[in-house]
Amino acid sequence: MNAQSGPRLLVVAPNWLGDAVMALPAIADVRRARRGATITIAARPSIAPLFALVPDVDVSAGTLDGAHDVVILLPNSFHSAWLAYRARVPERWGYRTDWRGGLLTRAVPAPSRMHQVEYYQHLTRALGFASGPSEPTLTVGSLRRDAAAALLANAGWDGRSRLAALAPGAAYGGAKRWPPASFGELAAALSADGVRSVVVGSAADRETAADVLAAFRLKTDAVPPIDLTGATDLPALAAVLSHCRALVTNDSGAMHVGAAVGVPVTAVFGPTDETATRPLGDAHRVVSHDVWCRPCMLRECPIDHRCMRRIGVGVVVDAARRSL
Repeated sequence: MNAQSGPRLLVVAPNWLGDAVMALPAIADVRRARRGATITIAARPSIAPLFALVPDVDVSAGTLDGAHDVVILLPNSFHSAWLAYRARVPERWGYRTDWRGGLLTRAVPAPSRMHQVEYYQHLTRALGFASGPSEPTLTVGSLRRDAAAALLANAGWDGRSRLAALAPGAAYGGAKRWPPASFGELAAALSADGVRSVVVGSAADRETAADVLAAFRLKTDAVPPIDLTGATDLPALAAVLSHCRALVTNDSGAMHVGAAVGVPVTAVFGPTDETATRPLGDAHRVVSHDVWCRPCMLRECPIDHRCMRRIGVGVVVDAARRSL
């Protein structure tokens, strides 16, 4: 089947939030080529709300069935190909990885190292969809922006102060987290500049957020950051970030969401490889510390976490101030 024909197309989204955001340019490439077609995104329930911010696609949380002509598998797993095969989707397209080539009707050789955005676009380009812009974008409408402004106001924002979001969590593991004490010192330094920090994250990040707030209180008696940890779903998170002048974050899903809604990002990288997952675009900055063991890609550091602990607060403050 030619990439330009067939009215019913299913795209299986990546399983992690950051990867799902980085897949948006590839999905947009498919959308442009199939303007008259029905395109459905199959995503994990935890990721599916993200696609409420993506125009002109339908979303199916966790569903992969045979009511489609073509399925494009963005995950590399054998399991995703097996599900598509079992669902009897006639055309099953994806990378030839994880011993699944025999389950695919079009199996594309996986390329060597490149940025993850380009990795997904390389696949769709090989399948016949022309590549467009490489920077992911999410659309936050006025209703969501208004709701986010109300949420911030209820949490103490005066509606005028400049806001900087802090995302101190990272779902992949503790090794990716710049120390909460450093985030607290950063928030104190920004407060001295008249900038109110907003701490964001999932419910799993509440302990980390509490440590950030405790570190802030040790540095200053100024009005503390607004804590929205665990208080937003993905669309609401994007809307809150759209009110912020800057986002300081670890290598995390929030990093990619912020960049996709147009917030200048300062990203602190330690064990992971910024050449593969950094936010794309000139507005964003990466801060790292060059040590022999990075990028190790480990979830937890087996030694002293030097790649993150040796990143000074002043360096991150200076990077964030350029956006404010």
